[in-house]
Amino acid sequence: MSTLVTGSIAYDTIMVFPDRFRNHLLADQLHILNVCFLTPQMRREFGGTAGNIAYNLQLLGEAPMVMATVGEDSGPYIERLRRLGISTTLLKPIPGQFTAQAFITTDLDDNQITAFHPGAMNFAHENHITGELSARLAIIAPDGKEGMLQHARECAEHGIDMMFDPGQGLPMFSAQELDAFLKVARYVAVNDYEGKLLEERTGRKLEQLARGVQALVYTQGAKGSVIIAGGKRHDIPCVEAEAVVDPTGCGDAYRAGLLYGIAHGWDWPSAGKLAALMGAIKVAQRGAQNHASSREEIEARFRRAFGYSPWKG
Repeated sequence: MSTLVTGSIAYDTIMVFPDRFRNHLLADQLHILNVCFLTPQMRREFGGTAGNIAYNLQLLGEAPMVMATVGEDSGPYIERLRRLGISTTLLKPIPGQFTAQAFITTDLDDNQITAFHPGAMNFAHENHITGELSARLAIIAPDGKEGMLQHARECAEHGIDMMFDPGQGLPMFSAQELDAFLKVARYVAVNDYEGKLLEERTGRKLEQLARGVQALVYTQGAKGSVIIAGGKRHDIPCVEAEAVVDPTGCGDAYRAGLLYGIAHGWDWPSAGKLAALMGAIKVAQRGAQNHASSREEIEARFRRAFGYSPWKG
């Protein structure tokens, strides 16, 4: 099954602050905030929610369809996707725009301060999901607001099972708009902070929201993750990483694992464990798309971590 991945294609400029933000922020002076974080380490990476999720699905042996809008500076990114064997036919160039750009500063506690220029992402609504794509599973990942709303409606119109992943875009949506997503989504994925915000915006607890979808997933960092499905709670443990180097893109790697499990009909504990493993593989490398493992290597790591393999054949 080809999975349709909608979201952003972005360049990530990642800087490392060799201290802790909390040592430089005065709680009683935030109303006149004026700080500078010296970041001697800096690199530019390929990122964006759609690009990251598709990259991880490709590692798992899938052939994801990536739908996104890109700017006039997208040439290196498009060339890289083609080298990886990821189709670029659903990437729409937007004249006069930059590709989305994230500027991320990470401290020693893995806290992040991010500035994001949406650029071409704001034109995501110019892409349309049609029945001709023959997709049966899709993820609506953070993208332009209008595009996310439109793509969710189009998934519903064409009978495509959809995962709603609001991510850091969640504050863009009103309670009414979030309800519209939840009415058509089959799956919802959030982290613990986003989960609390979703509860606040909708006025309902996650357990209540889970009753309206096939599964609601929320991650809790080092505490693991939780999947609520069919009235049952599945606690998914973390997988120990070979090293904790960079959290950027871990959530997208996790979601790729979930999508793979759903597409292949796995039970929820197995899908969650694969998701956790993909996050652990990612966190050991800098950047969102620099980790490299074959599907066979991923299966071997799964077996070592959990004592069994959900792959058949």
